[in-house]
Amino acid sequence: MRYITKPFNALTNLELYQLLQLRQAVFIIEQTCIYPDMDNNDEHAIHLLAFDGDVMVGCLRILDKGVAFDEASIGRVVVTKGHRGRGIAQEMMRQAVALLGTDRGEKRIKLSAQTYALRVYESVGFTAVGEEYLEDDIPHIDMVCTL
Repeated sequence: MRYITKPFNALTNLELYQLLQLRQAVFIIEQTCIYPDMDNNDEHAIHLLAFDGDVMVGCLRILDKGVAFDEASIGRVVVTKGHRGRGIAQEMMRQAVALLGTDRGEKRIKLSAQTYALRVYESVGFTAVGEEYLEDDIPHIDMVCTL
């Protein structure tokens, strides 16, 4: 596995295409959820991409304070169906948390987790806060990580 991080304006056309294609395949088609994935936050994000050879198999985005939440945040965490269960999401999350904590000096990170994936986020230090809620008809819960 190869992991890279890039701000939006450094993504190649192919990387952006693969990233959007991957998110569409999972979040919209696989989860049968019609929602606007391109929400104008990508251009404010650092994108962490996971590659198996030349194929993008996972990605997430890292957002500064004030973009999605008052805290810095991580979102759009996704791994292809064929690569799940291999620790790729956890490794991407570990790298994102390290980037925010070490490089950016953040003390608290927030995310909105699909409830079924709680264990992935808990395994890298996130704790559920608040009540479960529906977002785009999928159960979610807010989670925080204090560094």
